[in-house]
Formats: sequence, structure tokens, C-alpha cells
Amino acid sequence: MNCSQAPTFILLGLSSDAEKWQALFSIFLVLYLLGLLGNLLLLLAIGADVHLHTPMYFFLSQLSLVDLCFITTTAPKMLEALWTGDGSISFSGCLTQLYFFAVFADMDNLLLAVMAIDRYAAICHPLLYPLLMTPCRCRVLVSGSWGVAHCVSLTHTLLFSKLYFHNNQEIPHFFCDFGPLLLLSCSDTYLNEVLMMALSGLLAISAVLCIVSSYACIFYAVAKVPSAQGKRKALATCSSHLSVVLLFYSTVFATYLKPPSSSHSSQKVVAAVMYTLVTPTLNPFIYSLRNKDVKSSLRRILNMVKSQD
Repeated sequence: MNCSQAPTFILLGLSSDAEKWQALFSIFLVLYLLGLLGNLLLLLAIGADVHLHTPMYFFLSQLSLVDLCFITTTAPKMLEALWTGDGSISFSGCLTQLYFFAVFADMDNLLLAVMAIDRYAAICHPLLYPLLMTPCRCRVLVSGSWGVAHCVSLTHTLLFSKLYFHNNQEIPHFFCDFGPLLLLSCSDTYLNEVLMMALSGLLAISAVLCIVSSYACIFYAVAKVPSAQGKRKALATCSSHLSVVLLFYSTVFATYLKPPSSSHSSQKVVAAVMYTLVTPTLNPFIYSLRNKDVKSSLRRILNMVKSQD
């Protein structure tokens, strides 16, 4: 009787203690700006240097673009709520945030798998690598990932738009996420839950299996390299990617692989902060600090800026 298809929600955010809001606002504003700056600089470095126009850096530029959009999906609303103390969000705004959150989360997942395939081709089949990872195939892999991510997100969002909710319900989170919203619905959510488990589970498991199998082949190929220097050189190109994979999946699994009874615990909110804000912010620094080519490109750009001044 009191349910609506166009309710207004209230995001409770990271803390109910108003005295902490200013400090949290400052911390996450700095984190957000660092994420924007780091990913923009990495995109600029790759785009401006012709030596970085290779499949590996093409996929890396796509990951930076996705991370740039990912943090922009959740951070501005969280910062607004911390600054004004008003966490209200309309149903259409919540659906929009849900849609883009799912798109960019799925793209992160798929791109990490694509990058693992690229490293497998480069290390296990170095002579065939230029033939295997042609510019056309790279574009197809990325375009296919975007297509899958949008289709999965659109399916979830359309199903959510049909649900009924009580008005002015409080969401114990800092953004609109699928799990908390399902628990707040006064409609039958069985179909939503089944499709979410099936589609999201299939994407995640497929990507993880792809990454694990790729690195199993890589480690097997590296083990056969006779010199220690050759092994270090082969693994050096994978270290940044492995760091990002471990950081991303550990926080995602910490958030979603828990029983529903603990779905609103503070630990899960912290894990959500890690993979929605911290991980996308750290990614460009992980890749640039460990990559001589990216660092040299950034130095050239800085020198050009200084010379113009």
C-alpha cells in the first residue's frame, strides 16, 4: 500500500557522526582528485608518445579511462553528501548511478582479463605476438568488453526499474548498490537475484579463470627460461598487472562474497571504498612507478611544459 515505483532514497554514507564529515570530505576529495590526475596523466602519456602505441598500452589506456569514469560515478555524490549533510537521491538518479557503476565495474573485470591474455601472447608466443594482437583484434576485444558490460548493466537496471520501494528509505551505503536496494524492495526480487548471480557470477568467474590460466601458462614458460635475468625481464612486464588484479579482486570478493546478514557491515563499506575509490586511484601510480617507458614519457611531457613556460 505504501510502496512506490519512484521513491526517494537517503544514502547514509560512511559515518553517522557529523563531526567526522569534514575530515572524511577532505580525505576523499584529495583521493578523488588524485584519481582524476593520475588517470588523466597516464592517458596523456600514452596518447602523446608513439612508442607507447602498442597493444599493452592500448589496454592500459582503456583501463585508465574506465577507472576515471568509475570513481566519477560514486565520488561526487558521496562528497556532496559529506559537504551538505544531505544524502537524498531520487530513484532515477539511483538507477543512473547503478547503471554506470555496473558498466565500469564489469569493464574493470573484463579489461583485466584481456590484459592477462595480452601478457600471455607476449611472453608465451613472442614471435607470433604481432600477428596475434593486431590493432583490429585489440579494438574488437575492447569493443566486445564494452558491449557485454553495457548489456549486463542494462539488464539489471531495467529489472530494478520495475521494483517497488517504500519512500524515503535509508540506504546504509555511500552509493546505490544492488545488494542494499534488493533488501529494501517491497516487490518479489527473486528474478533480480537469480539474474544477478548468474550474469555477474559468469562474468567474474570467466575473467578469473582467464587470468589464472593465462598466468599459469606464463609461469610455466618463464620457468623454462635458462637465465635468471631472462626470467626477471619476462615477469617485470606482468608485475604491475598482477598487483592491480590482486588489489581489485581481493576488495571485490571482500565486499560481495559474504552472507546477506553481514551485507551492511562497516567492513563491507570499507571494502567498497577500496575497490570503487582507492583501487582506481592507485592503478595509474602502480603502472607508472614500475614502468620506465611511462615514466620517460611523463618526463618528456613535463619538460615540454617547462620549456614553453
